Amino acid sequence: MKMRVSSLLVLLSITLLMAGGNIGDPNLSGVSDIPTKNCKPGRVYIENDAALMWEDQAYVDAEDGAYRRKHSVAKAGTWPHAVDYCRRLEYAGYTDWRLPTSDELSNVHRKYGQVFTYHRSNDFWTSTPTDENRYYVVYPPDAYQYKRTKNETNYIRCVRCIGDVEKAIETKSRRADGQEKTCGFRNR
Repeated sequence: MKMRVSSLLVLLSITLLMAGGNIGDPNLSGVSDIPTKNCKPGRVYIENDAALMWEDQAYVDAEDGAYRRKHSVAKAGTWPHAVDYCRRLEYAGYTDWRLPTSDELSNVHRKYGQVFTYHRSNDFWTSTPTDENRYYVVYPPDAYQYKRTKNETNYIRCVRCIGDVEKAIETKSRRADGQEKTCGFRNR
């Protein structure tokens, strides 16, 4: 009987130790809380010479999968999805996001080094129409513009104008919805 009780006590002690029980030592640290903060925080890139703020959010597996399978999910999809995504975007405290023009997107990718924290080496939609119901995309590694049909799937990066209106110059770009947007800073 003593052997069974001793064996039971040893087994109970081992179980408590393995389970993380605090057996009499008040100096042992508690279990750490799991942080709820996203490990990939959203960012923006400010392009001061063009007075533009660029969305710089992490791309997730669902978006990469949508791109490969020719579906539309968040920051990957068809041209109509891209326009709608930017128009509805609430990010970094702003709601006036839009799809960039081909010149804006080419210009930001011509800068030395990778300016975006989160990037893809695939085509990105622009708001600039070409011909026959097609739109330009920009391929970031070479910053060149290519024509694509609206139903193709490409990545999406939204942009918004920033800056003081008095310093702005007349750099007009036609957006997908037909409205003109003025952005840009004078070089002083």
